[in-house]
Amino acid sequence: MCRFNGWLAAMVGFVTVLTINGCSNVEYNWGWYEVLPTTTQGSVNLMFLLEGVWMTVGLAAVSIIISVSAGLLVALPGLAKNRLLRALNRLYVETFRSVPTLVMVLWVYYGLPVVLGLSLAPFAAGVLALSLCDSAFEAEIFRGGIQSIGKGQIEAADALGLSYLLKLRLIILPQAIRLILPPLGNQFVYMLKMSSLVSVIGLQELTRKANELTVTVYRPLEIYTVLVLEYLVLILIVSWAVRRMENRMGANVQASGR
Repeated sequence: MCRFNGWLAAMVGFVTVLTINGCSNVEYNWGWYEVLPTTTQGSVNLMFLLEGVWMTVGLAAVSIIISVSAGLLVALPGLAKNRLLRALNRLYVETFRSVPTLVMVLWVYYGLPVVLGLSLAPFAAGVLALSLCDSAFEAEIFRGGIQSIGKGQIEAADALGLSYLLKLRLIILPQAIRLILPPLGNQFVYMLKMSSLVSVIGLQELTRKANELTVTVYRPLEIYTVLVLEYLVLILIVSWAVRRMENRMGANVQASGR
């Protein structure tokens, strides 16, 4: 919490420095009144910008849930003894890790409807594109976590006669999730940042709202400064929540004890 307060103080200081410089710089017509909550227009503009928060969080949350689920399904063939299954795993992972997220967003929104003959809403297209790109990374995270579990425990499960699904559900995944929780949390933070790319197809999230307001009032520095602070606060809150979850699940203790 102290670290969060420190970041908050740093942000306030950053805004203060910008404001002071704005008052002293005669070459630029500063317009902080456009984003200050103390003015009527500033309050309206801030509310307009903040309307994109829920869309950003919702997009990232739905995408990370789908990508984690898909990543687990993709990781399992990579652990199989069958060479064909391992080859399919590598093909999927290498393909979607290599394609830039922005390119995938554009292709899913503009290209996939042509292939399937179906129209996609910006939210659905954004979720699909982000999930496809992120699931490849999630698959590697799961593969590393599962492979880090001691062979003795898996052999003990085999000796008990547990089926593959029971062994996975009762022994492998509970331990693997504790180990991979920190990188999974980092991927959610990454997903929040990558959600800004979906603004190019018209989704009304934080970045799109800032772009629209900039075109209206033409105060790019002031508006994009608020956008930076919005993402910073959002990421700090998520990072704090992830650390709390790690401590409650004992992820840090188990990771350090291995």
